[in-house]
Amino acid sequence: MSDRPINIAIDAMGGEGSPHKVLKGCEIYCSNNYHHANMYLFGNKEQIESLIIEKKIKIKNYKIFDTKENVSDDDNANTILRSRKNSSIFKGLEFVKNNLNSGFVSAGNTAAIMILSRLQLGMIEGIDRPAICSLIPNRKNFSLMLDLGANVLVNASNLFQFALMGYSYFSIINKKIKPTIGILNIGTENNKGLEFLQEASELIKKSFLKEYFIGFIEPNKITSGDCDIIISDGYTGNIMLKSAEGISDYITSNLKLMFKKSLKNKIAYKLIEKDLIKLKDQVNPDIYNGATLIGLNGISIKSHGSASPIAFSHALNQCSNFISKNLNKQIINSIKNK
Repeated sequence: MSDRPINIAIDAMGGEGSPHKVLKGCEIYCSNNYHHANMYLFGNKEQIESLIIEKKIKIKNYKIFDTKENVSDDDNANTILRSRKNSSIFKGLEFVKNNLNSGFVSAGNTAAIMILSRLQLGMIEGIDRPAICSLIPNRKNFSLMLDLGANVLVNASNLFQFALMGYSYFSIINKKIKPTIGILNIGTENNKGLEFLQEASELIKKSFLKEYFIGFIEPNKITSGDCDIIISDGYTGNIMLKSAEGISDYITSNLKLMFKKSLKNKIAYKLIEKDLIKLKDQVNPDIYNGATLIGLNGISIKSHGSASPIAFSHALNQCSNFISKNLNKQIINSIKNK
């Protein structure tokens, strides 16, 4: 990891159970990382300091910036832009804008993070729109998927840019393999799907990404591990992600009920307990927490609003990793090579 100092601006007030959840996440991050970032906590200073003392939370290298406003889940775009300039999200992103080697992490209002990230940080030259990008588990390891909700409507050029950014992202998190790139579609045939998907396919085939491109991928193959970077518009990607989360919760809850149903089932559980724990670890959403708003001229990470402290620590780790590995520079190089 780079020896450059890393600065993480943290929205201490966003998401369920904050600021306690955020502070515990910072503690876990500090205890698990040899390279400790400087952490700048934005939020209600009195409340944050009181919790650190009361709960005996151990955080290293931190400073608290007092903010007087919070962004609520019901705030619309006008309210966010006009009346939330002293919020923890606004001030945290302002810090990133004005300081090198820095990034932002929040479990707060997704719309506010999107709007204010773009306002404060701007876009990388050559990228028209940011995309929400996250890891999803598969049979082999994990895949990268974007967009997961930032852009309801896109064109072929946007999808091509998502492919460029996805390739740069994957090159940071897994340098050992030659990644495969696919576009999410209703079929694998070249004539299937909407016109902008087919146009995006042609743009990728004309770029340096052609050697990584495997064409269209159907939703039922997302977890097969055959595609490392999955490209989609935000509307489709978000529905796919939430559907997968719902199905996963349904299966998990039913398995719990089944193994508690009788003594015989409880014994059966004990026989396969290690395998079930291994499976749980593979699909544990905590370790995949922290969606990157990729394409911005800076690092901005969206943690799930209901994330646990452990999950929030993974989002912090993602942020420090992207700062140290200079994600944006790799995206810029990919744009130059296209």
